[in-house]
Amino acid sequence: MFLINDVIEYTDAPPRAFRILWIDQDKQLVYTFELDSPTAWPQAVPLQALALDLQMRRARLLLTDRWRATPGADIAQQHGALQEKAWHAVRTLHQHVPDLYERRWRARAVADYAMLHGMSPANIMRYLRRYWERGQTPEALVPDYANSGAPGRARVASAGVKRGRPSKAAASPNVDAPLRAIFRAAAARHAAAHPDFSRRAAYRQMLADHFTDAAPDATPSYGQFIYWLERDRDASIEAD
Repeated sequence: MFLINDVIEYTDAPPRAFRILWIDQDKQLVYTFELDSPTAWPQAVPLQALALDLQMRRARLLLTDRWRATPGADIAQQHGALQEKAWHAVRTLHQHVPDLYERRWRARAVADYAMLHGMSPANIMRYLRRYWERGQTPEALVPDYANSGAPGRARVASAGVKRGRPSKAAASPNVDAPLRAIFRAAAARHAAAHPDFSRRAAYRQMLADHFTDAAPDATPSYGQFIYWLERDRDASIEAD
């Protein structure tokens, strides 16, 4: 029923939205993060309780994730360096989920990482919160001031637009035959399990299954995902 990064909105006043950060293998427990809350930290919630809230219409699953961050077409080199620094910290700490979601464990782990790398624990905590708030992708860690024309919020992605800083490495990988096969398999898997097929949800699940620890330049964009799905579908129709 639920996927990592799904956003659930409770309909009380004022509405509150929560992102699903992690789901255990037994589908018994999830960790959520309240969005637009300056004091939020991950919270453990029984998955059955979330399902019941949806069933009783106390909450709804949002189809559009307005919090998800993607960069603009260009990122200055110094901003890219800051993103890489933040991404290394976040990726390293996320090797220890779900322990990372627990306050005491997180405080110790962040302090150890900060001491080892000469960083401020407060900055690392801010990286983690930004990562959870904005969709758990490397793009979530682009500094806000790098997004000219949209102060305080990262830009919304445009499907099919190549994204990332103009460096020697592209922001997204070149799509070869093996990667296209992953795209097709992810779409087929999601379609088999969900009568109401959503390309966005299929893309999110593919990232969770195959690209959780991938570097930014090895993570395909949503635009690439839908472009090649449609192109391969059209090729299949023409072959028939």
